[in-house]
Amino acid sequence: MATAIDHLDWDDLKLFLIVVRCKSVTGAARELKVSHSTVSRRLARLEYTVGGALVERTRDGLLLTPAGLVTMRRAEEIENGVNALRSDVSNRDEVRGTVRLATMEGIATLYLSERLVELSSRYPDLDIELVTSPQTVRVARREADLFLSFFKPHGTALDSQLIGRFKTGLFASQAYLERNGVPSQAADLREHRFVGYIEELVQLESVLWLEELVPAPTIAFSSNSMMSQMFAASAGAGIVALPEFARSLKLGLIPVLEELSGEREIWMSAHQDLAYLPRVRAVKQFVKTLVRRDEQRLLGNAPWSR
Repeated sequence: MATAIDHLDWDDLKLFLIVVRCKSVTGAARELKVSHSTVSRRLARLEYTVGGALVERTRDGLLLTPAGLVTMRRAEEIENGVNALRSDVSNRDEVRGTVRLATMEGIATLYLSERLVELSSRYPDLDIELVTSPQTVRVARREADLFLSFFKPHGTALDSQLIGRFKTGLFASQAYLERNGVPSQAADLREHRFVGYIEELVQLESVLWLEELVPAPTIAFSSNSMMSQMFAASAGAGIVALPEFARSLKLGLIPVLEELSGEREIWMSAHQDLAYLPRVRAVKQFVKTLVRRDEQRLLGNAPWSR
């Protein structure tokens, strides 16, 4: 006896994946160039077919239900199989389509953005979406195709690789140091003012580089944005702790007590089902090569050039 699942439409599954990736019916309708009601109707038809709700509507967008997560994973398996078949029958690996790379604001803005132009030039049919997030991005839930982080993410079905490291240190403007003096030893820092993160808004401990270098700093200016911290320190607000790649912006910040430094790892993560796709593999390999090429700069052993 036939059941609803026997009439499953692959086109509805493809639509569902787009809804998941856009995190909204409106976004999916815009991408598919169809009406909002058409997407809602087909999503409801798929929910009837699988026998339960697939998404929940929240202020932050659509969230997957347990049934939705299972359906998404099976739909991705089918999608990956179709993509693999397309590659097999064409006898070539075409780097085309969209890859969403998620990471922190600082490394996205100060390091990756301008360098990804080279990748776009190399693959004209590749659309790169660079997403910044102050928290862990769950590639297993298709919030991104790739996640560049300062720690190894936890989760099942993740392909995570340690691809590099970078140094962190203290910096201040010339004006601040002329006004407050140049610290010559760690004990002198008790007399200085600092720029840092708003403690209760920090969602990733890996960005707490100031507290790692200076116990109980006196905070004069705080922000949940590393970029805002940089510009405030450049204007003389206080001493700031920054990753080495921040020096590429050349804001006139001067290293302070260079013997006080920290180090962070750089991890690249992808879902195991997506890691082999030509477009994902191309972006992953490019970023790995980029970090390897800039190893000495990221560790503070070579100057940055623009």
